Amino acid sequence: MKAFEKTEGIVAPLDRVNVDTDQIIPKQFLKSVKRTGFGDNLFDGWRYMDEGEVGVTPNERRVNHEFVLNRPRFQDAKILLARRNFGCGSSREHAVWALMEFGFEVVIAPSFADIFFNNCFKNGLLPIVLNEEIVGELFEAVEAEENFALRVDLAAQTVATPSGQVFGFDMDGLARDKLLRGLDDIGLTLDAVDRIRAFEQEYFERRAWLGTARERVVLDELDEGV
Repeated sequence: MKAFEKTEGIVAPLDRVNVDTDQIIPKQFLKSVKRTGFGDNLFDGWRYMDEGEVGVTPNERRVNHEFVLNRPRFQDAKILLARRNFGCGSSREHAVWALMEFGFEVVIAPSFADIFFNNCFKNGLLPIVLNEEIVGELFEAVEAEENFALRVDLAAQTVATPSGQVFGFDMDGLARDKLLRGLDDIGLTLDAVDRIRAFEQEYFERRAWLGTARERVVLDELDEGV
């Protein structure tokens, strides 16, 4: 997983509450467990006028030019600004994959659904919770200013506007550390291989009667990088 430290980018405003994961990436596109191939169908029901099917390219679709992500000024947006309860619905991890493949690195909202929020950290997408009043001000700023951009610093836990306003955000320390280091759950475990190995060795030295090949299979798999 790619490490996240800071970014600066255009903000795209999605002014809708309770955006669920089926709206983020509709169920008919969940044909793969690979983390690629979903960006073209992000918000499919809103981005296009026709019903999408797997294998049909965007060039073959009828585009909804009124939808925010189809407007030229937001084509290169890195930051998605959303309303409360973003990512509700099913637990599909594909929703995060689709957002990232489309080009988003950060999603800012007053609140997120818990499973979606946790899935972000497992894949390198940064979800930032700011209070509803601040989010409302950012929506107004995006509307008023062409190419409105924000600077996000994860280490400092800040979001900064072009005018110099700085908003702090809270984040669990472990989740923050994993993003900064580019570690998903598996990577975090592998990062502790030496300590796991030392514990296992000491444990079985004290309990020699348990030290069979079966009990040592986990450590053998770690040595092989499984």
